[in-house]
Amino acid sequence: MFSFQHDIDLSPLTTFHIPAKARLYAEYSNLRELTHISRQPEFCDNEVLHIGGGSNLLFMHDFDGLVLHSAMRDIKMYEKDKDTIYVIADGGLPWTEFIDWCLDNGLSGMENLAGIPGEVGAAPVQNVGAYGVEAKDIIWSVECFDVTTRTTVRLTPDQCQFGYRWSRFKGEWKGGYFVLRVAFRLQRSQRAANLSYAALASLPERLGHYPTPREVADEVIRLRNSKLPDPALIGSAGSFFKNPEVHPYFFKEEIEPFFPEMPFYETPEGQIKLSAAWLIDHAGLKGERIGGAYVYSQQPLVIANDGTATADDVARLAELVYRKVRITFGIPLTREVNYIDTDIRVTVLGSGTSKGVPEIGCLCHVCTSDAPYDKRLRASVLVQTHDMKILIDASPDFRQQALTHDIHHLDAILITHSHYDHVGGLDDLRPLLGDRTELPIYVRSDVDGDLRRRLDYCFRPTLYPGVPHLQLKVIDDRPFFIHGLKIIPIEVHHGKLPIYGYRIGDFAYLTDVKTIDEDQLDKLEGVRVLIINALRWTPEHFAHLTVDEALAIIERLHPERAYLTHFCHNAGTHAELEQRLPPNVRPLYDGLTFTV
Repeated sequence: MFSFQHDIDLSPLTTFHIPAKARLYAEYSNLRELTHISRQPEFCDNEVLHIGGGSNLLFMHDFDGLVLHSAMRDIKMYEKDKDTIYVIADGGLPWTEFIDWCLDNGLSGMENLAGIPGEVGAAPVQNVGAYGVEAKDIIWSVECFDVTTRTTVRLTPDQCQFGYRWSRFKGEWKGGYFVLRVAFRLQRSQRAANLSYAALASLPERLGHYPTPREVADEVIRLRNSKLPDPALIGSAGSFFKNPEVHPYFFKEEIEPFFPEMPFYETPEGQIKLSAAWLIDHAGLKGERIGGAYVYSQQPLVIANDGTATADDVARLAELVYRKVRITFGIPLTREVNYIDTDIRVTVLGSGTSKGVPEIGCLCHVCTSDAPYDKRLRASVLVQTHDMKILIDASPDFRQQALTHDIHHLDAILITHSHYDHVGGLDDLRPLLGDRTELPIYVRSDVDGDLRRRLDYCFRPTLYPGVPHLQLKVIDDRPFFIHGLKIIPIEVHHGKLPIYGYRIGDFAYLTDVKTIDEDQLDKLEGVRVLIINALRWTPEHFAHLTVDEALAIIERLHPERAYLTHFCHNAGTHAELEQRLPPNVRPLYDGLTFTV
């Protein structure tokens, strides 16, 4: 029978072996135990992280929630005919044990994936792959526990939408499904199934016969051991970055003329895939070190732990690698490793009204102030949590804000409403998008219609080169999830216009508010940090809260901290505002960062 354990050291449960603790930890041995766990307060009232072998995780600090792990490790085999075998393996079974079991039972199809650390449950999540084979090539179905309904569901590969180190389990399904078991379709054969990878193609000639699955597995393990550190001896997560894919036109015009020696190949989807290891090596990064983290000399795709590394060492080194490759080749790298970080870090990009402060042509004491806190760009914030960067509103000043705060990647955008001072920077997303089409922009239905009319050039059947590809996702005021992160829209009224604010965990952001209905105020109960607009002290405005009206809402909600934003110059200087506000309320200023 399971039990909840407290303050568990997670370093033995990850391949990086960097110390971190989980406030709560539990293992389940069957579906009944998992269902029971899912009904307990420890599960319902905490952040929950379901882990496998920990081979792709970097805990940035102690985990203030429940870490859950499967101890289900059974295997069953069903024969469809004399050649085709279905093998169903539980999610908690170590992957290397599963591969050995398949080889011992004379099954072909898994051998190219030998030696990969982790557990069976991670195979469909990550779509693990190596040496010419990906999990999607052999997965028949995935059985999951639906966290919301507490029922089991069986999903097909088409439903999982497998891609390069990708599945819906890493996107919209993140945190919503726990993989219980995976069914694989294999062959009973003593002939290896796939020798397409260059390093394996010569194996028949070297052996003097066509290789068996066991012989291919042995060769794969030999190749892996020659490049990758043994995680039992040297902490790492294996390949830290994905091999980047670029558009053929970009490769032909911007890369090949300058780096003709760069290796590449064309994917079945028509993209050009490049070697991240080659890029890192030729950027001069092999052996680079920060603290106890270093780029592994035998395989520069690996960031290793010398036994003293902190999570911050690894993250700083990864950022250095990203920057040097981007500077040298103009190619962004994408991490395979997931940073586990539940803190909410907020960066204030702008705190002013639609005109900003100073206002053009105004000579008042605020607009002529030399104090940096009195320079207010249009209102917007960047929220960083759960290994994601989420922008709330793309103001007309976004280009300047992105350059100031080194924003070179976004995972999602939340739009409050379609007034120009909140969406005027959408066109400036172009450098962040490139060929990406998956950056979601969450909007109300009325905002969707407004943007499609006002930015119609972004939604035509044939797009002019360089036009941003905007992926609008219509939401209502019900909670929704971004890669497992719960977002709660808060409907407020901007005059008579209904618009959205957003709650993320214990943080809430409300701008352009005049009134909030009681049912929406209820969604803000328990919020620890609140940002809310306050146009000026007096006179009252038909569409915006005054400072006193904002303070009344703050008094009602009792957050630990509150910040006022969306000031016009009539509100006074930052110093004047600060003197008149209660101790737990502060005026927002551009560049402020804080953690919830």
